[in-house]
Amino acid sequence: MSILEDFIVINPNGIYCKYGDFYLDPQQPVQTAVVSHAHADHAVSGNKDVYCTRPTREFMYLRYHRSAAQVFNIVDYNKSFIIKDITLTFIPAGHMLGSAMILMEYEGASYLYTGDYKIQEDSTCEPIEWVKADVLITETTFADPNVIHPDPVEEIKKLNGIKSNILLGAYGLGKSQRLLKMINEYAPQKKVLIHHKIMPINQIYERLGIALGKHQMYGRKLMKEQLEYVYIVPPFTFNSYIKATGVKRLFASGWKNLQVNREDTLFISDHVDWNDILQAIKMVNPKQVWTLHGNGSYLKAHIGGEIMVKVLN
Repeated sequence: MSILEDFIVINPNGIYCKYGDFYLDPQQPVQTAVVSHAHADHAVSGNKDVYCTRPTREFMYLRYHRSAAQVFNIVDYNKSFIIKDITLTFIPAGHMLGSAMILMEYEGASYLYTGDYKIQEDSTCEPIEWVKADVLITETTFADPNVIHPDPVEEIKKLNGIKSNILLGAYGLGKSQRLLKMINEYAPQKKVLIHHKIMPINQIYERLGIALGKHQMYGRKLMKEQLEYVYIVPPFTFNSYIKATGVKRLFASGWKNLQVNREDTLFISDHVDWNDILQAIKMVNPKQVWTLHGNGSYLKAHIGGEIMVKVLN
């Protein structure tokens, strides 16, 4: 067994595996795409053949309709499939409903592409599972020793201390559903309103067996009263309400620059932090670590003496 240093390469279309002639989460439409999850920066429209989980297909079709793909190949978790001479398997990634890490096996070597992944508990998606691999190809969005995500339950409980109505900004797919479920569990006196763009996504979650809890469509008259409403809105709406009065504005994110006021923050991330990445390396036990989507220099400095680290971007 030998690790192929060019097993994947980055080109203008995205992450390319020439040995299987497919792309992982391509950035432009391609012939064959293996899609880890349905967020728009990983799942573009117009691909010919797409391999993904069923929830990913549902979300892509909602967003792109018939241009989502010419052919969807739906694959369950832990069920191997073959593209050319490469055996691939979707492993739950814990990032959002339907998200998958992608295990690729070729000529005796194994490569695990994480896509985006999360270790924190989240009852709105499949929990992360671990497999061993010779190469861990990991996202490094928050791969900085200074970034440690707080307990999301303690973060959402902050809402209990805010008695005014809340305008809560969040990404519509994945984060909004997680927040809705957590508010129902840990701030049950709140009345959750949902932006009309997010409601069809919620309906897919419910159809796929994920109960999100009590919520209703936003109506303009509702928030005229201070009844502890939490109105969950996507970023474009949140930013358009910058001068909104009678509400506390919060944005749920792991990014400090997206926190919008000094009195209250809501640090809830759907990505791994520094400690989580170190745990992933321990669980996967790779011979090499390749980094994507962030700054891999801290990781290289930290473990480079023990494990070869290659920064791909």
